[in-house]
Amino acid sequence: MIIYQANKNQFCNDILNNSIVENLKHKFHENLNYVPGESEVRSWQNSLMYMDKVLGDSSIPQDAGIAIEYNIPQTSKRIDFIITGLNQEDKSVAILIELKQWSQIELTEKDATVITILGKGKRETNHPSYQVWSYAAYLESFNEAIYNQGIELKPCAYLHNYKEDGIINHPFYAFHIEKAPIFLQTDAQKLREFIKEHVKYGDKKNIMYQIENGRIRPSKSLADSLGKMVQGNQEFIMLDEQKTVYESAMFLVKNSSPERKNVLIVEGGPGTGKSVVAVNLLVDIIKGRRTAKYVSKNEAPRRVYEAKLTGILRKTEISNLFCGSAAFTNTLANTFDALIVDEAHRLIEKTRFTPKGENQIKEIINASKCSIFFIDEDQKVHWQDIGEKEEIARWAEKLGANVQYLELSSQFRCAGSDGYMNWLDNVLGIRQTANYNLQGLNYDFKIFSTPDELRDAIYEKNAINNKARMVAGYCWDWISKYNKEAYDFNFSPTFKAKWNLSTDGMLWIMAPDSVKQIGCIHTCQGLEVDYIGVIIGEDFVVRSGEVMVNPSKHPIRDTTLHGFKEMARKEPEAAKDKAKRIIKNTYRTLMTRGMKGCYIYCVDKETEQYFREMLN
Repeated sequence: MIIYQANKNQFCNDILNNSIVENLKHKFHENLNYVPGESEVRSWQNSLMYMDKVLGDSSIPQDAGIAIEYNIPQTSKRIDFIITGLNQEDKSVAILIELKQWSQIELTEKDATVITILGKGKRETNHPSYQVWSYAAYLESFNEAIYNQGIELKPCAYLHNYKEDGIINHPFYAFHIEKAPIFLQTDAQKLREFIKEHVKYGDKKNIMYQIENGRIRPSKSLADSLGKMVQGNQEFIMLDEQKTVYESAMFLVKNSSPERKNVLIVEGGPGTGKSVVAVNLLVDIIKGRRTAKYVSKNEAPRRVYEAKLTGILRKTEISNLFCGSAAFTNTLANTFDALIVDEAHRLIEKTRFTPKGENQIKEIINASKCSIFFIDEDQKVHWQDIGEKEEIARWAEKLGANVQYLELSSQFRCAGSDGYMNWLDNVLGIRQTANYNLQGLNYDFKIFSTPDELRDAIYEKNAINNKARMVAGYCWDWISKYNKEAYDFNFSPTFKAKWNLSTDGMLWIMAPDSVKQIGCIHTCQGLEVDYIGVIIGEDFVVRSGEVMVNPSKHPIRDTTLHGFKEMARKEPEAAKDKAKRIIKNTYRTLMTRGMKGCYIYCVDKETEQYFREMLN
């Protein structure tokens, strides 16, 4: 949807007559029943004046097309400013411009990520060059008019308030700036030359109309590219019942429609291959030229599977196929052929960043003809998690969708041992099982009395193939986030370490040097290594053989138990039970990340002794 469309001449007149902002406000209300906020109105007042100045060159055709606030189909994203016309070879061109009022940013060590002031404080956000390039890449991959008619997209960003400081165009961001050049406060003339280079003649072909009415369908080049990424990739080979679940899911996708909506709930424990099936479904649905997305609340699985498909750690055009679970608050019903939800137990009602949302399960089912939920209710590790089979089925019934259930039960992690999973559930007090020890199981489980011994053992295993990591429960504050010199884990003069998030972000589990850091539930859930080293904090302790939890050992900044105190005032027993499940599930999840082995260190010595007794 286009909020404003005109040619250059009309746009400049609307600026001159001070009518552009009122036009935009009226169009937003008329088309979207939406009243823009003050900050958005200010951004139009400022940024559009600068674009008027840039366009003030007679060499830029008066009949060049201008579009403002183009809503990208199937997303909540909007392109700020588009200029359309013909190039020197008489080919259709659309220049996509991301407008920013920023005056400063902070450099990060995360790909395509900067820190700047948004709203009432500093927040991480995408680098403008990556942001606008990703919009172009999405349109090139999914808009039939663009890839069939050969419409060339030229993305760029204009930060008209930003003075050159060597940060926004730091070499770290060069990969993305090369794809979408960035123009700063003193670069108006350069932006003007960029426009003149690509738009020589006016828009004689109604290019924006073609884009607006282009069918949304994956391009053949995208489908072929994805197919090559998966072909022969050992990470994504499906075995046994994984293939059976895959075939059943594909059958539902092919036979779903707005009148015949389907929901498939696939239950499976750690290591049963839920994510392998999910990624294969994504790839093959796209190969079939249908629309689909891989959805997860947690960013880590999305980033890791992108990297495993492409073989690089940077964001690429397939990043558009992966999204968070809050992306569908305003999506029209049945927009997608399929949405594949991994780690569905982590779905929530809404976040503080998406206040318009009601319930993520409802929004996902509403947005797709076929919704596939991969779930393990014993991996709910946050107070706000609502992902349960009954909740999914309830919303499916309300939205008129047929529900089917499948299960993945065969273990391909933890040395393929159901025995280890059963033993662990028993030891953690999650459920009683018949597995009282690990004798006879080909799984390397060790208990260390010091963190140094744990670290050294993980370092030794990691030297083999960079597939060993350390993780911990939430009993240590993340002080290194604010003080780069500080250590979050300071057990002794010989053991100091930091939480992982600040450096490697959600690719921590793959980053070459991250074995020196301590991972958390958010950067490892849904993922795996060969060996995992788990530090068990004082939120999980054993007294006289009884498993107990202590939520007070979590730091104030930890959000996993936000809501516990409020619920405890009204329903103390229910709050205690829920906190127990979350803490136990957290350690269950951490202790099942290892394919070949799990090593642990317990801060509490009685808890260590308990594990030793249960091991034998």
